[in-house]
Amino acid sequence: MLLTLWNDDVKYKSVYWSKYENAYYSGDYAIKDNDGYIWLLGRADDVLKVAGHRIGTAELESSIVSHKDVAEAAVCGITHEVKGEAIIAFVVLKEGIKKTGDLLKKEIIEIIRSGVGAIATPEQIHFVTRLPKTRSGKIMRRLLKSIANNDNIGDVSTLEDGEAVSEVQDAFNELKSSITKNS
Repeated sequence: MLLTLWNDDVKYKSVYWSKYENAYYSGDYAIKDNDGYIWLLGRADDVLKVAGHRIGTAELESSIVSHKDVAEAAVCGITHEVKGEAIIAFVVLKEGIKKTGDLLKKEIIEIIRSGVGAIATPEQIHFVTRLPKTRSGKIMRRLLKSIANNDNIGDVSTLEDGEAVSEVQDAFNELKSSITKNS
């Protein structure tokens, strides 16, 4: 049996079999720890470029969810005229946690700064109750990025819960309006 992409044998060979000799390239990256366990960290192409530094979304999200009150997080890049891209984070708190605001944001920023580095400090942190996901549970970062950059969100046919998009949009608009009022 020959494995291929639908109607595109050439692309299959060039994308998945040409990066490394005699090895398949999945597009994911991982590390092998001292005990020999392999830890899948995420997509190799899920990288933000902030002031010339390449920062993986997986590292940022792992730092954020290491906070005791955080259940889930997603990060994406927004256009920044000086840095190229700035980091924006969407954070879901654990059930029953009510605190949000400046103190929690400071705690999350401190975790990121000590775990990843100061360059990875998010420009914005938004608290939401859910993130837009596909039916298989994958966070749709492209929707978050589209909302944050005021772009068309495009096809949402694989979206599990449309209300999540509305909530993210509302949280982003609320922050934008508070910044405008304080300027």
